[in-house]
Amino acid sequence: MILTSRDLLLFALVFGLIIATGFTQSWNVALGIFNMGLISAIMALGVNMQWGYAGLFNIGVMGFVALGGLGAVVISMPPVNDAWAAGGLRVIFALLIGLATIIGAAQLWKRMPKGAPRALAIIVVLVAGFFIFRALFDPAVEAIEAINPATLGYLGGLGLPVLFSWPVGAVLAAGAAWLVGKTALGLRSDYLAIATLGISEIIIAVLKNEDWLSRGVKNVIGIPRPVPYEIDLQNSESFVERATSWGFDPVIASSITVKLAYSSLFLTVLVILLWLSQAALASPWGRMMRAIRDNEVAAEAMGKDVTARHLQIFVLGSAVCGLAGAMMTTLDGQLTPSSYQPLRFTFLVWVMVIVGGSGNNFGAVLGGFLIWYLWVMVEPFGLTLIQTITSGMTDGYWLKDHLLESAAHMRLLTMGLILLLVLRFSPRGLIPER
Repeated sequence: MILTSRDLLLFALVFGLIIATGFTQSWNVALGIFNMGLISAIMALGVNMQWGYAGLFNIGVMGFVALGGLGAVVISMPPVNDAWAAGGLRVIFALLIGLATIIGAAQLWKRMPKGAPRALAIIVVLVAGFFIFRALFDPAVEAIEAINPATLGYLGGLGLPVLFSWPVGAVLAAGAAWLVGKTALGLRSDYLAIATLGISEIIIAVLKNEDWLSRGVKNVIGIPRPVPYEIDLQNSESFVERATSWGFDPVIASSITVKLAYSSLFLTVLVILLWLSQAALASPWGRMMRAIRDNEVAAEAMGKDVTARHLQIFVLGSAVCGLAGAMMTTLDGQLTPSSYQPLRFTFLVWVMVIVGGSGNNFGAVLGGFLIWYLWVMVEPFGLTLIQTITSGMTDGYWLKDHLLESAAHMRLLTMGLILLLVLRFSPRGLIPER
């Protein structure tokens, strides 16, 4: 696909806004917006694969993003040896028992003839497996969480370079998507949406409550970086001399350097994903997916396995969201399960796809940058606007106080307004599908 002059102008406008922020505020702010814009664009690409390619309505994006963040913890954090000695192997064994119970019940369902004996056998296997699982799992978890709970209280990770966690985060999300898809993709679109939302809430609940895995609401901090730390750059004589010779404050220069290093990594991932997505969309596979999206009955009549293809694209899109989640956790340097909210990690990503243009990969990328920029900048702009409007009112006047207190909600109002305007005047998005 070739971008038109109008498309290029839209990208230039969005990046111009980010650059203007660097000049008017600070380059740290501008680069922070740019980095999160890159991650948001990758999330939007993942949702666009599911909705734009195949018409799958997934509103459980938050859960797959959170699993990607968990991947960063599992891979990059150092192992807690005392916790492993206290109950790590017992937890693994208990989880294997639970998995074997589920597999055993599924095999009985397949192999035994329908009737009361099959139902009874499945109930016996599930109940026995549950009690054995809990008898092994609960004491092991208590022992793990008792190991220095203020700072540790979990198993930790493998201590590998954090960049390895990015594909692992994608694999975790893809695995969860396969399990969800095998059970939910046969449902009607509205039921699929409800199922994915429920699964995502279950994932977040597990991360919040299973301290042995992710420290729960106590958060995992200090996730290793793939780029230097600012303090190390500030302690480097060569860096300080170079920054000073160029007229920069070494502290500010170190922060900008770190953000630029993140930008190069994230931009590389986005470019590779965008290239692969475009190649897939232009291939016979992409044409088949769009044919299934537009008319499932006709595609099935032509011999296409619609359910299998839906599962395939659902797993691929979720893997991309998981990759973005691992990248975001790496950028933040911490995993905070309580911060995963549907408003930020589902609704906002859907706004990016709809505003940018569903079915168009470049549109999803544009929407990712534009909506994230507005999400960050609208609140301070709104506060300035309200302060200007109410400047003639006396201090303490109820209307002035009410408007100033409501400035924090400007971003929600703006997102809704933008969505309505785009749906009214450009219902296929800013860069529509060709």
